[in-house]
Formats: sequence, C-alpha cells, structure tokens
Amino acid sequence: MLSNLRSMTLDEEGATLVEYSLVVALIAVLCIAAISFLGGKISNLFSTVGSSVGAA
Repeated sequence: MLSNLRSMTLDEEGATLVEYSLVVALIAVLCIAAISFLGGKISNLFSTVGSSVGAA
C-alpha cells in the first residue's frame, strides 16, 4: 500500500497539462489586455490608412 501511495505522489503526468494550461491562459490574458489597450490607436490608424487609400 505504501508503494502505491508513493507512486501516486511521484506521478507528474498531470502536472505538465496544468502548467501548459496556465501558460495558455496567461498568453490569452496578455493578448486581451494588449488589444484593449491598443484598440483605439489601431482603429485610428486603420481609419487614416483607409481614407488615404480612398482619396488616391
């Protein structure tokens, strides 16, 4: 019984999945923050480019 308990505590297969999930969640949060922070500036840039192309 003690060997079964020891093998369960040393099993790290699920830990990598949790770590990858945390990394993906962090990347998603950073992307959302960057989009919300830069959204207005990018919108203005596209409007400027669009009106320049339309005038040409």
